Amino acid sequence: FAGLSDISISQDIPVEGEITIPMTSHIREFDSSTLNESVQNTIMRDLKAVGKKFMHVLYPRKSNTLLRDWDLWGPLILCVTLALMLQRSSVDSEKDGGPQFAEVFVIVWFGAVTITLNSKLLGGNISFFQSLCVLGYCILPLTVAMLVCRLVLLAEQGPINFMVRLFVVIVMFTWSIVASTAFLADSQPPNRKALAIYPVFLFYFVISWMILTFTPQ
Repeated sequence: FAGLSDISISQDIPVEGEITIPMTSHIREFDSSTLNESVQNTIMRDLKAVGKKFMHVLYPRKSNTLLRDWDLWGPLILCVTLALMLQRSSVDSEKDGGPQFAEVFVIVWFGAVTITLNSKLLGGNISFFQSLCVLGYCILPLTVAMLVCRLVLLAEQGPINFMVRLFVVIVMFTWSIVASTAFLADSQPPNRKALAIYPVFLFYFVISWMILTFTPQ
């Protein structure tokens, strides 16, 4: 290192160059933000997201879509639709229409909250709103069953009418169970999956019983 002391750095050497800040990435992030999009685009984007989640329920398979991109718009739409269809046609008595609407809301949301708390107590690695999202979206088959039963009830009631409704409700009840377990099973400890799925079974069974025992008058 003795020779290094003889090296001198000239103070006259010009320092040239440009310091630039890449703004392209920031511009792209700003353009892709939802703050600048119109209300129509926002609504259409949310509706497409809800539609994709409906397709995941109709074709249940192991996927993290409902868990990763959770929302409560779909469960709210299904809950309101199911509650409206469960209202009786009588307008003379308020007891024929009001309680059914409130009853569905209480059963769906209170039941979903109870199942979520049970899942957390069993050591599940799923968040509160993710569980509500999955349980709410998986009501879709039962909502379809309610629509079919309403159409079947337009015909004359009898044993065949009841058997058709029973078959539809059982199929859609099974569909809801399979769809919900496909999303929730992996979030539970292996030795406690049965304890987590049993309340889900009761949850959809109560809703199915309300659909099966519904009469328009």
